[in-house]
Amino acid sequence: MLSAQNVDYVEASCHCGAVTLRLPHPPMRVRHCNCSLCRRYGTLWAYYTLDSIDVSGSESTETYAWGDKNVDFYRCRTCGCVTHWLPRNTNRDTVGVNARLLEPALLEAADVEYRDAAGTGLFH
Repeated sequence: MLSAQNVDYVEASCHCGAVTLRLPHPPMRVRHCNCSLCRRYGTLWAYYTLDSIDVSGSESTETYAWGDKNVDFYRCRTCGCVTHWLPRNTNRDTVGVNARLLEPALLEAADVEYRDAAGTGLFH
């Protein structure tokens, strides 16, 4: 079983394995956002600097941008899993990784931040 204490890096992958993301460490915090898109994607977002991750299989992805089109959401063309998002503005260096693609044991120590982007009042 994987744990946060015995790995130098962690790997997240889509269901079919065509897209993998190599991360420097398990997330210490993940964000559960209830905006119209994240709610439908069912994601938990972990944030890293762009230069700290490595994406393999990007040729197997397609992207989607919505609203102000500030970020591109990536998903695997084969299995459909949302893998990550990248900012369009080259001055931004934060990337969001879908933490649900990690082994569950790697998320046990992570704090969950709830973001009420839908304005429902459900997350306080």
